[in-house]
Amino acid sequence: MSKMLEIRGLTKRFGALTAVDGISLSVDRGEVLGFLGPNGAGKSTTMRMITGFLPPSAGTAMVCGFDVAREPLEVKRRVGYLPEGAPLYEDMTPSSFLGFVTEVRGIPADKRAAAVERAARLINLTEVMHQPIGTLSKGFKRRVGLAQAIVHDPEVLILDEPTDGLDPNQKHEVRTLITQMAASKAIVISTHLLEEVEAVCSRAVIISRGKVVTDGTPAELLAMSRYHNAVSIRIASHQLAATREMLGSIDDVDGIDLIEEAEARALILVRPRDGALIMPQISERIHSGALVVEEIVAERGRLDEVFRMRTVGD
Repeated sequence: MSKMLEIRGLTKRFGALTAVDGISLSVDRGEVLGFLGPNGAGKSTTMRMITGFLPPSAGTAMVCGFDVAREPLEVKRRVGYLPEGAPLYEDMTPSSFLGFVTEVRGIPADKRAAAVERAARLINLTEVMHQPIGTLSKGFKRRVGLAQAIVHDPEVLILDEPTDGLDPNQKHEVRTLITQMAASKAIVISTHLLEEVEAVCSRAVIISRGKVVTDGTPAELLAMSRYHNAVSIRIASHQLAATREMLGSIDDVDGIDLIEEAEARALILVRPRDGALIMPQISERIHSGALVVEEIVAERGRLDEVFRMRTVGD
């Protein structure tokens, strides 16, 4: 894989406020990077610097070997950018708007129609291509914004909340498209939807207060969770005490929490010590103790918990 995006010490100050504080990371061809952080963490500001919409106060950003500050036009030729709440010309139709984008992008006149048709087909816009954008639903408007980001088939895609406003079926379509495009591009996705990270991202970076606090694969982030390899068990309430005693004696069990109890049923969470694999031992104890278990589930971990731990602490 080759480096498509590389940023080093990227910083942005607005007067006394440091919105982005020395971020460094790189993205290879074939990677889909989930860019996560709480509101105000500096995600959108970082994306605007990478795409050349904001000049950095310090540091560098390189796209396909071109410096964003020194070679902005070369960078823009290679980047597709979907900003948060992307503004659109609502009096135009998607067809005319995308045609305008191809012209601005410098696509040869004899190739513009094919580029528009390809983008419309990929984003599933064909049925509304000749309706005024102002009459479209929020979901279709978002898809028009995504279509303009890919119409010139860029090598690097920077997508700020790409599935915002889409219904579940539309989200699935966009995620499938991102997965299909990933092999030949470097893609950065800013999202508040943590399930999106597991669905499409090969790597995730969490930033807080303008700094990178976590960088790893989704599996590595899940392994940081206190719920990694925890086991949820639903049993009859009258077996609760016996179950606690039986499973609490396992060396690798750190604790047992009662999650809920209703209608003579109890749901407990057995927490492992240091992420140990405790399911085999639990299964053996349950079998030997003749306990009646209605449901048993091994957890992979919880990204929302990791996100909270890394951005606000325990």
